[in-house]
Amino acid sequence: MFDLLSDFARNFECPWIAYCHLTQGKKSLKADQHELPVMLTYPEEWQKRYFKMGFDRIDPIIKKSRKRAAAFRWSDVYNDANTTEDERRFLEEASRFGLGSSLTVPLHGPDGNLSVMTFSRSCEYDFLNSTITYLSLAALHFHTRTTWYKPADLIDSSSCLSLREKDCILWTARGKSSWEIGVILGISKDTVNFHIKNAMRKFDVNSRTAAATKALKLGIIDI
Repeated sequence: MFDLLSDFARNFECPWIAYCHLTQGKKSLKADQHELPVMLTYPEEWQKRYFKMGFDRIDPIIKKSRKRAAAFRWSDVYNDANTTEDERRFLEEASRFGLGSSLTVPLHGPDGNLSVMTFSRSCEYDFLNSTITYLSLAALHFHTRTTWYKPADLIDSSSCLSLREKDCILWTARGKSSWEIGVILGISKDTVNFHIKNAMRKFDVNSRTAAATKALKLGIIDI
């Protein structure tokens, strides 16, 4: 998906993109062990310079992203009266490494979580409003699909369904009633309800629809 997004961004002359997930209170772009990884195509020289100079501690883009809901141009940050001289020097140096014009899309989630998607190009002219709309939608779509992913070692073992529970939840996701599922699987309606309730309990949800949705997101079933 990241490769597809990179190809899409090139249609807008953006060879450099970056995506990072930040937990509440975290100020650095360095990913923790159990977080989604940082994904980026930034020039290698800039990546080395970024961490060598400690820019992750003063990055104004992260600070602005925590306060903004909509996408913003880096030029707007540079011209903001609240931006410090150190932060402006960071933006000037990024420009010298080929990130002359950049757009960041803040992607806010529950519990103060924040993901940041940035699109960059070396040219100096700014992003058109229509381009911002297209890239914002692409970032949101990528983020939504990516946050569905949960590494296998992070899935609680209590969420693992039995084969019969998977069958019942699969057909639930396909819109079948308990009676219909019973006919398909050759078991009684009460037995179907028993397996669905077990799945609901394991997923800690209050409805069969929620259980089916969670099983889909975790990749346990596929419709």
